[in-house]
Amino acid sequence: MTSRTWLITGVSSGLGHALTTQLLERGDQVIGTVRSRDKAADLLDKFPDTFTAPVLDVTDTAAVRKVVDEAFAAGRVDVVVSNAGYGLFGAAEELTDAQVDHIIATNLTGSITLIRAALPHLRAQGGGRIIQMSTYGGQVAFAGNSLYHATKWGIEGFAEAVAQEVAPFGIGVTIVEPGGARTEFRYGSARVADLMDVYDDTPAHAFQAMLDPANGLAPGDPQRMAARIIESADTEPAPLRMVLGSQALTATIDTLRKRIDDFETQADLARSTDYPAGQ
Repeated sequence: MTSRTWLITGVSSGLGHALTTQLLERGDQVIGTVRSRDKAADLLDKFPDTFTAPVLDVTDTAAVRKVVDEAFAAGRVDVVVSNAGYGLFGAAEELTDAQVDHIIATNLTGSITLIRAALPHLRAQGGGRIIQMSTYGGQVAFAGNSLYHATKWGIEGFAEAVAQEVAPFGIGVTIVEPGGARTEFRYGSARVADLMDVYDDTPAHAFQAMLDPANGLAPGDPQRMAARIIESADTEPAPLRMVLGSQALTATIDTLRKRIDDFETQADLARSTDYPAGQ
């Protein structure tokens, strides 16, 4: 097994931490960004020669570019993982302007900036792999998650287009769509709007049951998910999408089938807006 160097954003918890730990334990090198080095102290102590933890807020565009440039200046980076992000729950009406701006800056603009900063380096070195962490919520939408879905549907469109642009340069792009997992994302770091009573007992507040561990834990194992993501770096060509979790796959397939069925009922409507044949 060839040792690789990985650049991963947001490694202090969740899937980012699981990925980083497994990679370091197998002998790879990881440049893992954190908001605070204290949260990566365990990895810095255990892997002082193969792990570095630059402090980074992905909403700081200049800082993202600096971290990426410095990572590639130190040597080849084989895999760039855009992982930093968080969930925001609440009806669209309940969210503040600041909450909307921040989740877009983090989950969407931050990911776009990271990938754009890495592309010239990946081309110059003759290829590499980009892994964009998304969610099955990049295909399926639930009430009470509108802005989170907006960022994930947005980054999936961006990454799918970029995959086509950079394939001629030997750069593969994979969008990872995990289902619910037992990580801090759901049980600790999830951010919730200032909820309005008017939405109680409506679908917009159904997420509250999901966030309470007393109602049952998510089925996804973050360690197994991390292992599948790592394995994908050896797959050629790069898989465009990976759905992780049987629940997530079932929900995605059901949603896409319903969407196709709806589109197919619109054939006459769509055709009615074309110029007549021959004109």
